[in-house]
Amino acid sequence: MAKTALEKELERLQDELIDLGVMVERTIIESVEILKTQQIEGACHLIAADSEINRRRYSIESDALILIARQQPMAKDLRTLAAILEIAAELERIADYSKGIAKITIQLGSKPLIKPLVDLPRMAALASDMLHRALLSFVDRDVETARSLPAEDRQIDDLYDQIYRELMTYVLSDPRNIEDVSHLMWVAHNLERTADRVVNICERVIFTVTGELIEFDDLDHIPPEGGDANR
Repeated sequence: MAKTALEKELERLQDELIDLGVMVERTIIESVEILKTQQIEGACHLIAADSEINRRRYSIESDALILIARQQPMAKDLRTLAAILEIAAELERIADYSKGIAKITIQLGSKPLIKPLVDLPRMAALASDMLHRALLSFVDRDVETARSLPAEDRQIDDLYDQIYRELMTYVLSDPRNIEDVSHLMWVAHNLERTADRVVNICERVIFTVTGELIEFDDLDHIPPEGGDANR
């Protein structure tokens, strides 16, 4: 059976969304690697590249809104378009976090880092991997993966807490370290927020496929499939 014009446009928009996602995944890893190696030029390139991510996000949004107006999709197709709009926005915000890390690299300049970066690259790798699998769950309509991924956000939260405790020891040993510590804490914060955005994507995938509204804001009260959360 030949695909309808709506089906073809939905596929095209989804493909463009995934292309955008691949770009954003790279920025997460690159931003921390640039910081780790203090590549000022690389930081400038990453910041400049953010304009292309913004352009792609708004192009997807414009095309999705035009499609809604012209085709007036119903039920699941409408939820898919709403998901594309939401996920594109989340991806653009994640890229902004990476851009923020690049700006911190520029602010630090060639000044030696207060400590070798070990846990921040781990946070970046985990967040990037979570994003990759969340996007795949949208493509595959894989509700099981979308339900399981938010639990991994705990690993990133734990790393954030570990980084905070370690960096505070530098402040306690010498209050003059507070500025350098503040910069690295902002990097950790951006990575932690990146993972939170991935959780939002997972929530949207579940709603797109099942129509079920879930908020993974309390991992101790994640409802079983088909169940209700007691909040």
